[in-house]
Amino acid sequence: MCYVPSTSSGQASPNLLLINRMEYRRAWCPGGCYFFTVITYDRKPILTIPDNISRLRAAFSHIKRNRPFIVDGIVVLPDHLHCIWRLPEDDSDFATRWRLIKHYFSRSCLGIEGILNQSGQCKKEKGIWQRRYWEHLIRDEQDWRKHMDYIHYNPVKHGFAKMPIQWPYSSFKHCVEKGWYPPEWGNIEPNTCNGMNLE
Repeated sequence: MCYVPSTSSGQASPNLLLINRMEYRRAWCPGGCYFFTVITYDRKPILTIPDNISRLRAAFSHIKRNRPFIVDGIVVLPDHLHCIWRLPEDDSDFATRWRLIKHYFSRSCLGIEGILNQSGQCKKEKGIWQRRYWEHLIRDEQDWRKHMDYIHYNPVKHGFAKMPIQWPYSSFKHCVEKGWYPPEWGNIEPNTCNGMNLE
């Protein structure tokens, strides 16, 4: 089932598409809500370099101008990020958005010396991102909440903060301002995250 947020007027069914020889299938749902995990190449800890945080914000803003989407939640850690997007009603093309965001960011990313691999060099690609990323089509409100909690608890899970509100590179403070979380949330692992490992 395809979970379309309440701001959308229609319901759509996911269209599964075979996209490569390894038979990896992505779920395409116009107006859908998606959770993503995107990882740096070789887990290089480059994303939270201050200049790179600025570049990542600029990449998101730039791509959203021509290809709109809403970010419900996001966290950026040194070697990966998690986020939830909501796409416009008639649009399921998250893949192009990620390709453009990665390209925009990669043009001036810091901290990548010496991490190009043989394949990347042959194809003139910068070894900044893993080629694949994980996406999950959000099924319903409960699934959305579970993944939002996972996003915001992630810095605590990885030992970067004692509470989500202490981590500067996430949407947690904005969510507190919206009344979605109390400020003290996440000093212990929430039940919604038990057994989840989306790294």
